[in-house]
Amino acid sequence: MSADPRTIAVYDAKAGDYADRFAADLPDRHLAAFIAALPEGARVLDLGCGPGTASAFLRAAGHRPDPVDASAAMVALANARHDIGARIGTFDDIAAVAEYDGVWANFALLHAPRADLPRHLAALHRALKPGGLLHLGMKTGAGEARDPLDRYYSYYSVAELRALLTGAGFTVASCFVGQERGLAGTDDPFAILTARA
Repeated sequence: MSADPRTIAVYDAKAGDYADRFAADLPDRHLAAFIAALPEGARVLDLGCGPGTASAFLRAAGHRPDPVDASAAMVALANARHDIGARIGTFDDIAAVAEYDGVWANFALLHAPRADLPRHLAALHRALKPGGLLHLGMKTGAGEARDPLDRYYSYYSVAELRALLTGAGFTVASCFVGQERGLAGTDDPFAILTARA
């Protein structure tokens, strides 16, 4: 998540609603594919971990998640539900060097200001081991805006996302586009890209 206080306030207030909206008994196909592509016992940064569901699935598959979120309520919920070791942190706190085998950034970096995304992606590239795997989920569109819940968003085209990843040193491996209803109740187009460091 970003350090935008209004966005964080929404997640603090709606942590339980968010967890219920995206609850799952099994990983979705994107997380399942990500898990399958990791080396055994992988160290994975779960950036913007929310209620910790992805980290719990990663741990169940034998991996070692590092769940991080800027919302104290989300971190508390993740730890209460999964005892997962979630911690509070923002995109600006990414300082690791060649520490992770994978980064799961699923609809988190869309809260970063457009001007900051290149340096955040560069930080993730540094944090990954050579050949490490990045999953990036973003809403597509143009510009910057707040949603009906007052969360800040930056929107990108798929071409922009590909160029930003390449500029940060990644090699894009796949891209999936779709549309889904989110917490705010709107049907939003999105893109999920995987890339290698």
